[in-house]
Amino acid sequence: METTEKIVESYCRYVKEWFTIPNIKCQGQYEVDLLAVDTRTQSIQRYHIECGVSISSSYSKLTTKEFSTDFLKQRVKAAGQRRTLDYFIHRKFNIPEVLDKIKDYGFESGNYKRIIVTWDATAEARIEAEKNDIVIWDLPNLLNEIADEHLKHRRYFTDDTARTIQLYAMAMKGR
Repeated sequence: METTEKIVESYCRYVKEWFTIPNIKCQGQYEVDLLAVDTRTQSIQRYHIECGVSISSSYSKLTTKEFSTDFLKQRVKAAGQRRTLDYFIHRKFNIPEVLDKIKDYGFESGNYKRIIVTWDATAEARIEAEKNDIVIWDLPNLLNEIADEHLKHRRYFTDDTARTIQLYAMAMKGR
């Protein structure tokens, strides 16, 4: 599991208080980063969450640039392809191997929300994501929410990711 996926899972568990299932393997080398379920409401809310975070100035923003599976196979173009909205739509959310697997967990068409976690996104990507019923979460905002939550509620975490963010938040508060 990548670090960003661990951070997002920590956010879902300790800030949102959702149940989570990370790294679900699917047929054909596909994988779901995170499924989350909020059982605190009358109707259970389900979330399929995919992470695509880059802090490289060239690739930090999610874009609406053209996506091509051919470009995805070209080493020099692959990184840029993974930062497009269509990459997430066509390779993470709407691919039959993924859709078949998440049905095993009760995720049926129309009964869950799709979320992309990124460092940032262009205005066009945000508009297109909304049109496609996809929510965009910015990782810097999630980190701040996690830190704020840890400062409000003093408790000991055995989860390495949550504990690291908690310690960092406390160190920053002391500055």
